[in-house]
Amino acid sequence: MPVIIVSSLAQKGCQVALKALELGALEIMAKPGASYSVKDMSEQLIDKIKAVSKVKHFKTPPVKEEETSAPSSANKALIKTTQKIIAIGASTGGTEAIKEILVKLPPDMPPIIVVQHMPQNFTRSFAERLNSICRLSVKEAEDGELLAPGKVLIAQGNKHMVLKRSGASYYVEIKDGELVYHQRPSVEVLFSSVARYAGANAIGIILTGMGKDGAHGLLEMKTAGAYTIAQDEKSCVVYGMPKEAVAIGAAMKVVPLEKIPQVLLELLSGSC
Repeated sequence: MPVIIVSSLAQKGCQVALKALELGALEIMAKPGASYSVKDMSEQLIDKIKAVSKVKHFKTPPVKEEETSAPSSANKALIKTTQKIIAIGASTGGTEAIKEILVKLPPDMPPIIVVQHMPQNFTRSFAERLNSICRLSVKEAEDGELLAPGKVLIAQGNKHMVLKRSGASYYVEIKDGELVYHQRPSVEVLFSSVARYAGANAIGIILTGMGKDGAHGLLEMKTAGAYTIAQDEKSCVVYGMPKEAVAIGAAMKVVPLEKIPQVLLELLSGSC
């Protein structure tokens, strides 16, 4: 049976809910509170129930030990630049998909910025969990934080994250705003800002998730010269966001989840 976790924002609850996601739960939502209206939650919960009711295969298989090993030193040596920006967006099933990508990447990757649809407070626990198992440095993004090689920034729950640039330096802005495609943080908001400020220096990746969030933003990135990737249908928990991106021609390459890390390294080395 597909499972949606509806949990409080307590730290203990965050950790248990994240463990549930690792074990195969599909979604996580916060109980309504002062900063999370009942109306918004009701709309999202209805959408999520409809989406997961159609999921046939939802148990994420454990990542094999050999798949989590670092790429060879030859691959790492091929990464040519730290000026690139990698932007990733995901929703349903995304926590495990993001983990599977990040654990396979070397520590000298260009900066990576991530929007995963997730409630406030859960994103910090998610970032801490990733930081404990990845060679990259992973943390929840702070307003005004500079991007740096080897650093992964996870958008805060209930806040939009946008890329900005000051001279040669990239940084992120964390801000309030209207829900976009029923989401905050929104992949669309992130991708649009990456298109504007990074252009051809960016790589955009849209992963498993329901709805349309991020599809048009990925197209903006492609139009601005970025290289764009969509996860393929077979490896998605919910083939929604990637499907929308592919349908409008936003994805330059459609790739199984397990192949995305190698494709990234090939792109950065100039061999792809």
